[in-house]
Amino acid sequence: MAPLVAGVCGTDLQILRGLRDDGAPVLGHEGVARIVDVGPGVADPRLVPGAHVVVNPTHPTDPSFLLGHNVDGMLQARMLVPASAVGGGLVLPLDEVPQGNLAVLIEPLAVVRYAALALREHRPDTLLVVGDGTVGHLAVRTARRWLGPAVRTVHVHHTDQGLEWSAHTPHRADRPIGLADLAAGEPAGMLGRGRVAVLIATPAPATLPGLELALRATEGADVAVDLVGGLRGPALSPFFPGVDLARTRAANCGGEPRPPVVERLTTADGRQVSVLGHRGVANEHLVYAAAELCRDPESFRDLVTHETDLAGAAEILTALGRSERRTVAGRRLVKLAVRTAVPS
Repeated sequence: MAPLVAGVCGTDLQILRGLRDDGAPVLGHEGVARIVDVGPGVADPRLVPGAHVVVNPTHPTDPSFLLGHNVDGMLQARMLVPASAVGGGLVLPLDEVPQGNLAVLIEPLAVVRYAALALREHRPDTLLVVGDGTVGHLAVRTARRWLGPAVRTVHVHHTDQGLEWSAHTPHRADRPIGLADLAAGEPAGMLGRGRVAVLIATPAPATLPGLELALRATEGADVAVDLVGGLRGPALSPFFPGVDLARTRAANCGGEPRPPVVERLTTADGRQVSVLGHRGVANEHLVYAAAELCRDPESFRDLVTHETDLAGAAEILTALGRSERRTVAGRRLVKLAVRTAVPS
């Protein structure tokens, strides 16, 4: 298989910075590839040389396949997808490929689609998004499409640089704020009443602090939380005594089970909160996301802030691995697209 364009994800940066112990030498689980050849026993007649495909990076039942984590990923000129993933239906042909480098947004948009469908059951008046990476921005941009036309959005940014970037996009939240603003109770008028859906879309070390800050800010509201950000177990919070939130997050994997497991947890002060999480998405979320990017590319195009080739990616990733900053060529990095194709 020949990757055509691959995205760099926040988890990739965590691996580079030593915050995760994933063993694959080659990163990359976002993007689109072209089939070069197929092995024996491939039953799907659509999987033929020349077909454009997206690979679901998370196998719902086989933990030995996690693309770009424990299996070599897409940041290379050629890649081999193991038989377990092909046989499990994780290689998905695309009838239409998103324009240009937008294919790197298929997987993160699918994550947001999964979260939105789960949180929509809560019938939220407000969506609180904690995290200003790609997933956070995608959640804000799709909130009214997927949660309802009247939903309000509050977007919490971790840095002043991220807040400044959002201020200049036409697709910003109703209330873009910083972490300090949330801690100070600035958007309390929106968060302390009605139904609030909370999306924690942070790097793994910030997931628990982000959750706890969100719970303090939404006191008095009926709250449902989706833990998109990673968690290492045991992940314990004083808000939920005796509950390993890493287990809660891991209860849903690769789109299974259906419907997703949502736990009704009781806080230390007796408050009821609906909590779920998920590792990966189902195939239909990826296909839907690809179609959405084809239908409305202009709503998402500016999120791909940087593009390079494999040689340039090595240089950029080396620099990002040494720093907590997300600045490349003097500009805020939201999503890096890497052109991986080589001349045929």
